[in-house]
Amino acid sequence: MKINRYIDQTLLTPTATEGDIIALCNDAKRYEFQTVCVHGCYVPLASQLLKNSNVKVCTVIGFPLGSSSTETKVFEATNAIANGADEIDMVINMGFLRSRNYVSLLKDISDVKAAIGKHPLKVILEISNLSKNEIIRACEICLDANADFIKTSTGFSKGGATLTAVKIIRKTVKDRAKIKASGGIRDYETAMKYIDLGVERIGTSSGIEIVSEAAVVDTV
Repeated sequence: MKINRYIDQTLLTPTATEGDIIALCNDAKRYEFQTVCVHGCYVPLASQLLKNSNVKVCTVIGFPLGSSSTETKVFEATNAIANGADEIDMVINMGFLRSRNYVSLLKDISDVKAAIGKHPLKVILEISNLSKNEIIRACEICLDANADFIKTSTGFSKGGATLTAVKIIRKTVKDRAKIKASGGIRDYETAMKYIDLGVERIGTSSGIEIVSEAAVVDTV
């Protein structure tokens, strides 16, 4: 197993500079991560830097609150794809979910998915703000909207990924969608716990540390 291919190496701090993005992409090529995840303004730069590599470009939509209009999310997503993004991570509208406005929530996700077509859509649930039943309902709606991944967290709320939540998500979606665990995953041991549960992608800013620890374990 190549753990580097599970990793979306992430830099979403609001103070990230062009130099930081260049370093991120250079590291991603060196370690052959699956993607880099950057803000939309840096998608053209990341796409250019990674053009001749196996590393893809991921960006976030409606980030980090998820409360922008569906039309805004669709524009963000299509603009990102036009600028070179390969994958889209969009934040769920938690207000719609908590209001039980499931029709609007379904439209919010399905409109973005329809707009980006074959490009993978990961829907961020922000599990720390949701009950077990809300997580289950959100997953069901994501499936109805043809989302490709369920993602646990933005990393900008009060908590990140948990093993318990991932188990709930996996039980709900089975093999109908993939899972991305993100938020607070900073070492190899923790990453492996999620992978052992069937997670297909790890969102982290600590990819280099995880891969380096994996190399040490492999030599023991």
